[in-house]
Amino acid sequence: MKKHILFNILIIVVFLSACSARENLAPLVDHNQPPSTKVLHHIVAPGETLYSIAWRYDIDYKKLARSNNISSSYRIYPGQKIDLTLRKSVPKPTSSARVIEPKKPNPPAKTHTQVSDTSAPTRLKKPEPSSKKAPAPKVVQNKLVWSWPARGDILTGFSFKGGLNKGIDIAGNLGESVLAASSGKVVYAGDGLRGYGKLIIIKHSEKYLSAYAHNQVLTVREGSEVKRGDQIAKMGKTGTDKVKLHFEIRYDGKPVNPIAYLPPRK
Repeated sequence: MKKHILFNILIIVVFLSACSARENLAPLVDHNQPPSTKVLHHIVAPGETLYSIAWRYDIDYKKLARSNNISSSYRIYPGQKIDLTLRKSVPKPTSSARVIEPKKPNPPAKTHTQVSDTSAPTRLKKPEPSSKKAPAPKVVQNKLVWSWPARGDILTGFSFKGGLNKGIDIAGNLGESVLAASSGKVVYAGDGLRGYGKLIIIKHSEKYLSAYAHNQVLTVREGSEVKRGDQIAKMGKTGTDKVKLHFEIRYDGKPVNPIAYLPPRK
């Protein structure tokens, strides 16, 4: 009998101990990996231009300048903080004075004229068509003439989907001439963009830019005016594993297929 009582007491003690231990356990928390954050700002490094920064983030340089209150000279300086969100800047009010609108005058009282029932109904004349025609919408025409920047075969074609290749890769030999695909102004010449090696960016118009990457030697400087077919670099393999030219064309900051602009090869 005593053994049975002791056994029951032992069971109760074990049960109470288990409940106490369970209450002291730390609660389970689901630690999911935090979502990746988008880059919102860029600090200008020495040698960078507004064009190269816009190129890095696939942004139209004009929108980037406008959202950061940068003048049409597009000059920036090392250490400057560039906002990449393209939020439009709102001008500050010049005065905090309250503007009171003048009261509108009361409209004049309407007068009713009596018309005889025997009067014949008057016909309204249709307005004569105006001789002036509405102005026709302006059509933007691309007057740029493009040519191939190198003579080699295409190694890799354009595939912007997923960021695989934003241009084309052209084969060639070390030191071979790299030519300007169209006339314009050199707006970047350096090696500050990761993955591009020694790079040249040419501005052809307010809409079009082109880039030439992985060069061995750059033969032009920023600010140089170049003509279509001028030598701008010598082919190399900086920033890559083989000798080739990586060539891109961008319209309003977005990559487009260069094959659609280059003339067919014979």
